[in-house]
Amino acid sequence: MPQGVSVRVNGRTVTVEGPKGTVSKDINIPPLAIRSEGASVIVEATNLKLREKALIGTTLAHLGNMITGVTKGFTYRLKMVYAHFPLSIKVDQNTVKIENFIGERAARVAAIVGQVDVKVDGEDVVVSGVDKEAVSQTAANIQKATHIRQYDPRVFSDGVYIYAVE
Repeated sequence: MPQGVSVRVNGRTVTVEGPKGTVSKDINIPPLAIRSEGASVIVEATNLKLREKALIGTTLAHLGNMITGVTKGFTYRLKMVYAHFPLSIKVDQNTVKIENFIGERAARVAAIVGQVDVKVDGEDVVVSGVDKEAVSQTAANIQKATHIRQYDPRVFSDGVYIYAVE
């Protein structure tokens, strides 16, 4: 474990605390046993076959993402693209409202998942937080809210698109 990071295992719930915050995840995968010894986390399987090896790798990847999140954090940058009608994005408590999208009167709404910080900086929307799944799902919700159906995407390129992951 890096300096300043602590991991607690309570049953199937793993909680990682670090300088940026806390991430908790319920890892309920029946053939695996998770326990902590000192400053390390041990993931075991009783019947080690190909499926169990894959589940161990997935669990270790989740734990690695949790540790990275509480030490460095995750940031997704989205760009507002429009040809004629200028977009305006407003952030409420747990929703993002995209107004005047291709001239529509009704605002399009995207949900903010978990403890994620969403900021509008000029033409950019910055989504950041410590939980990788929540940050990426929020960015995907914003991008999907501006999806245009029944038009050629080569011609109508208006929308909000992810362009950088940090």
